[in-house]
Amino acid sequence: MNSTYRKTRFLLGAHQLRQLPADDGIEVAFAGRSNAGKSSALNTITGIGSLARTSKTPGRTRQINLFQLDDSRYLVDLPGYGYARVPERVKQHWQHTLERYLQTRASLRGLVLVMDIRHPLKEFDRQMLLWCRQVEMPVHILLTKADKLKRGAAQRSLRQVEGYLGEIRLGQAGVQTFSSLNRTGVEQARGRLDEWLGFSVKVTN
Repeated sequence: MNSTYRKTRFLLGAHQLRQLPADDGIEVAFAGRSNAGKSSALNTITGIGSLARTSKTPGRTRQINLFQLDDSRYLVDLPGYGYARVPERVKQHWQHTLERYLQTRASLRGLVLVMDIRHPLKEFDRQMLLWCRQVEMPVHILLTKADKLKRGAAQRSLRQVEGYLGEIRLGQAGVQTFSSLNRTGVEQARGRLDEWLGFSVKVTN
């Protein structure tokens, strides 16, 4: 594990894009449904259990949270989508802010898309993947909560997502199983982050 991940610290929470730092570093963003285990994945990958807030109530991430690795590298926890029980106006604000961030942020080098392995490829997940294809944004999918399925079922879910990536011809994409509980796939996920953040040479899918 790159020791820099252990030094990750919360920098700020932004409700508006203008509150973000200057757009001249390297950022990797985490996106996913509000109940997919996004915050837990961030905590497990960095090795800091309390870095991103986790809750039994989906939708706790209500802003863009930036975590700083060093002077120029950041991990970004984006507001969850698709499940949170919040007012419609708040959902609309999240969606607008999320779209603007993804479309305009020059520092963004890759997107980690988090899906519950039991319920992959929901409508917004597919929309995100099609957007990544359109703008040629590298994406890496974490099929979280892999401990909830037996190996055979987990592999079927993995193949389903791989098949969809091939169907839409999304070239710059990887997918893996992941579990914050038993740490399945942690090193593979860190390897992808190392590539995007400039800590290592390119890895293959």
